[in-house]
Amino acid sequence: MPRTLSALTLAAALTLSAAALNAQQTAGQDLKNAGHDTADATKTAAHDTASGTKKVYHKTANGTKTVTHDTAHGTKVAADKTADGTKTAYHKTVSGTKTVGHDTAHGTDVAAHKTADGTKTVAHDTASGTTHVVHKVEGKPEHPADPTPHN
Repeated sequence: MPRTLSALTLAAALTLSAAALNAQQTAGQDLKNAGHDTADATKTAAHDTASGTKKVYHKTANGTKTVTHDTAHGTKVAADKTADGTKTAYHKTVSGTKTVGHDTAHGTDVAAHKTADGTKTVAHDTASGTTHVVHKVEGKPEHPADPTPHN
């Protein structure tokens, strides 16, 4: 029996040693696997980040092109409308200037005729007044007798 006990003890000792050795190898392997998992996760995160950055870059570039195009179009529309407005204002100014010129010429013509008429009236009144004064000074009647017979 002592031999069986020693064989049994030896077998138990070997089993425990093998289990301890196996446990050490498992723990080391677990650490190694964790390192590989961490490396793989880091690579995946870096790849996803790079991919997302590229997508954002392309969307930003596309948006910038769209805004540039829309701004250029809006600027052209504004320039065209400004040009049209300027042309309209120019034509209205020309038309208004012609109307004012015509009205001024007409007003000047009317004023010239009225001035001429007024001058004739004043000249006639002055002549008549002068004749009247001369007749009074000379003692002649104010209204000479009408030489034409009235029937």
